[in-house]
Amino acid sequence: IDRVIRPGVAYEFMDGDSGEGVPHGLLHATCAIVFNTSNTEPEREQRVFGDPLETLWKHCIFGLCGVETVVRRTFSVVITSTEAQRHQWLAQVTQTVLDRFPAAGE
Repeated sequence: IDRVIRPGVAYEFMDGDSGEGVPHGLLHATCAIVFNTSNTEPEREQRVFGDPLETLWKHCIFGLCGVETVVRRTFSVVITSTEAQRHQWLAQVTQTVLDRFPAAGE
């Protein structure tokens, strides 16, 4: 992320700000899609950790870069998944992208 979401490309700090303030977002995207994988059962993940990745992606990364709509999906449990399950997940990825960006299917 640090190589792509970087100052001067995705955000900038305002004049006089030493990097301690809230950056001005430079991304002109209307939506970002994030796909995560996990080896933890979703119920345990939520119970033990909450959803820190949701906060990071929506508020600390894309939100500060000017992207207001962030869609995130986690696929789990990867380590015990079957090939059929992984194919189903890939189909869900494709459908999510097409739902958000219909021109991607043309």
